[in-house]
Amino acid sequence: MIIKDLQVKYRNIPLLVPFKTALRTAVDIDSIEVEIMLDNGIVGLGAAAPTVVITGDSTESIMSALAGPIKKALVGLDLKQFQTTLKRVRLCCIGNTSAKAAADMALHDAYSKWLNVPLHAFLGGSKRIQTSMTIGVDTPEKMAWDAEKSVEAGFHLLKIKVGAHPEMDIVRIESIREAVPAGTMLRLDANQAWSPKQAVKLLNEMEKRNLGIELVEQPVAAHDWEGLKYVTEHVGLPVMADESVFSAKDALQLVSGRYADLINIKLMKCGGIAEAWKIASVAEANGVKCMVGSMMEPSLSVAAAAHFAAAHPNIHYMDLDAPLWLSEEPDHLTYDGEDVLLSGRAGIGLV
Repeated sequence: MIIKDLQVKYRNIPLLVPFKTALRTAVDIDSIEVEIMLDNGIVGLGAAAPTVVITGDSTESIMSALAGPIKKALVGLDLKQFQTTLKRVRLCCIGNTSAKAAADMALHDAYSKWLNVPLHAFLGGSKRIQTSMTIGVDTPEKMAWDAEKSVEAGFHLLKIKVGAHPEMDIVRIESIREAVPAGTMLRLDANQAWSPKQAVKLLNEMEKRNLGIELVEQPVAAHDWEGLKYVTEHVGLPVMADESVFSAKDALQLVSGRYADLINIKLMKCGGIAEAWKIASVAEANGVKCMVGSMMEPSLSVAAAAHFAAAHPNIHYMDLDAPLWLSEEPDHLTYDGEDVLLSGRAGIGLV
């Protein structure tokens, strides 16, 4: 079980349509894929995608970290010392959470392949996974049309991107509410775009209009923890921290101070499954429920997140629709409407 080599590959994958948020518009993604080769022939697979405006990781920095300090830290180690290898990835360099996530999932893939079990079974669970479908920020008419088509495709949870031109956000949500069945649940994601007072005003007005909103993600700037707490304390809707939480240490601070009601965990932010598990457990110990989400990523990394979501008991929400935006068919997992179906093969699993 000696790690003999680590190889890094790059692909660019166009999106079917542009993906628009308050932070950026994406038309394609860079997929950085890693292979970890063991001396017994097992190959562990992982992947990452850069989202510079959130993680600070670029394509170049991810590839450099994987081919440099991460490879140096891993080659020659015995993967039977599994926790040691995960720790070596975490400590080999500062930051670079996306690169670490790719290596972490490749190690998890290889180890569960050695055990000949699906990754979620190795992690200890197999709950049903239902994802929301994201509605990118746009004109009210376009967003209502996108929402209607998503419901027709079998999605009953819609994640609505807001925040670009906040003065239009109530009209956007009302247009969507009118276009979809009453039972459709809406989740809002402002991607840091509102000020604290602006967020409170908008959310309280939306709640007064009974628009069927389940929760709101990251209403204020990632660094503005006091602003996040202000919103949490002044609105009735559950507030979810996303870009504010990168690590278990962040999660501990957040739950201790009750800065938000919920936490969104993403592998690209936290550096992989090992840290994600700690975040979810810290939150669970303090009565805070978690979501597993993703950036705009390849299906391999989203599948790894889905295995984690299926296993950890404190994952109550899932946002794993990114592969459906890509111009290539999803691999490693399949979709049946809003249901995300994991492969029964060993590791992350090829369908």
